[in-house]
Amino acid sequence: MRTIPLLAGLILPGVAAAKKKKDEPAPPPVGWHVEEGWAHSCFHPPDWAQLNTIDRKMKRAEALDEMIAQWRGGRDDGITFPEQRIDDLETTLLGRPEDIESTSAANLGHCKASATGSGSDAWGAWLRDLPGKLTEGECHTPFDYTMFDYLDIGNGWQRPMPICQGDRVQISGTSKDRFRVSDDGPWITVAGDPDRSTSGMGDYPCNLEGCLEGMLLLKFTTEAGIETILPVGSGIVFEAPEHGEIAYRINDVSLFDNKWYTSGGIEDHTAIEISPAP
Repeated sequence: MRTIPLLAGLILPGVAAAKKKKDEPAPPPVGWHVEEGWAHSCFHPPDWAQLNTIDRKMKRAEALDEMIAQWRGGRDDGITFPEQRIDDLETTLLGRPEDIESTSAANLGHCKASATGSGSDAWGAWLRDLPGKLTEGECHTPFDYTMFDYLDIGNGWQRPMPICQGDRVQISGTSKDRFRVSDDGPWITVAGDPDRSTSGMGDYPCNLEGCLEGMLLLKFTTEAGIETILPVGSGIVFEAPEHGEIAYRINDVSLFDNKWYTSGGIEDHTAIEISPAP
């Protein structure tokens, strides 16, 4: 009796593999890619998690170069942003290469939106704000130097200087140099007029207890714009509670009539020194 092989319902291994491969979605594009209807192409970053450490570092550098090329108008696709904006972001990312990964993903989203008709304004605003967001909470200006200056008794707040949270600075003024803050007033130093307290006098920059007319003052301004004014006199040590800026002046409301003491043709000038506190 002849045997007939039963082929019905039998799927050969090669056929099954071919069918499965046909049904699988295509892997996401990597590099420059444009779809039908897009106004321009966009750079698609690699799957960072699938790369080893060495390849990951190399691909970060490549991704940054490709994005910058488009931002600068190098692809002739109508996309270009201000040079300073790009330089600021490039500097930030070169110092934080790991952030290139998240930046490339976000950049792709903005690029796609632009390519599909949303324009590039939102993309440009994101580029402008990104350096600040990436470095939020950080301080790149520690006060680790000594600053010498001469006090200007005819001006308000002087020499604003950035300072980081936790920085301790010592500010002092020479105590022998004299000036007066009114035509008939006494000759005083940066310690102020001991007979003229300005406590409670709201028109003076320093009107707290211990504030004297003419004394040297320190102002600390936080990044959020909150100001604190402290009496300095001949000197104090100040520790910054958060990132901000310091400046100084004398405690006076009418600066136009202030005058330095002169003797033998030599005019006094108070020297100011600000340095890291020991």
